[in-house]
This record gives sequence, C-alpha cells and structure tokens, in this order.
Amino acid sequence: MKASGKEVTIVMVEDDEGHAKLIEKNIRRAGVSNQIMPFTDGTSAMDYILGEDRSGEVSADRYLLILLDLNLPDMSGTEILEQVKNNQHTKRLPIVILTTTDDEMEIQRCYDLGANVYITKPVEYESFANAIRQLGLFFSVMQLP
Repeated sequence: MKASGKEVTIVMVEDDEGHAKLIEKNIRRAGVSNQIMPFTDGTSAMDYILGEDRSGEVSADRYLLILLDLNLPDMSGTEILEQVKNNQHTKRLPIVILTTTDDEMEIQRCYDLGANVYITKPVEYESFANAIRQLGLFFSVMQLP
C-alpha cells in the first residue's frame, strides 16, 4: 500500500495483545506487507501520531492508516479520534475503529467524529480485509493538499 509513492505505515492502537496479534495476522493475510507500529495505550500512540507537543507537525508528510481500539487503559479511542481529526496535519488520515462495542450511538458518534470504517471485534476476516483494501484504494488516490 503506497500513497503518492510513499509507503503507508499502519498505526495499531490496541491494548489487548491477543487482539493485536489477530489483527496483524489478518492484515498479513489480506496481502498487506506495510510496517505496523503497535501501541498498547493512547498516550504513546498520540505521541507518535501528533508528536509530544500535540501539534501534529510530525505527521505533516507521513501517510498513516490508524487502527484504533475504543477501549484503552489511559484514554478513550473517541478522544484520540477527535484529536486526530481536529488537527490540520492529521485530519485526512484514515481511521479504522476496531472495538467490541456495537452500540449504535457509539458507532454514529465515531462516524460523526470522522472515522472512516467501524469494525466490531471479534474481527470478521473478510469485512476487515475489504476495509483495508478500500483504504488502500483511498490511499492510492489520496494526494497531499
């Protein structure tokens, strides 16, 4: 998966090691060989995505695909989603929500905040692979502003 000739890095924010391994296995099975940066808490993920100063400039010319669990030990995934989508440097980054919640209000809230795809765990392989492929297409047409 590349965007404008640049390699896309997959940022996986998932505190459950079993789920993280399963997700990675599914990504590989979908034929995606991109680098995966795993984070088990929101703070370290935010440090990576928005930088320690939270300006987002660190990601200004990076192509990231964010796989985000909503239930993290230190903050909610919706907080991360909101901060990433409200930052001028990262608002275009695609975010896939992976969570055990199939609460319609929660799903709607995530879409309202700018989530691209919402997938309920346990991850059903086919729908996950399709979502990743669609975002791959999204990346191949995505141009920097």
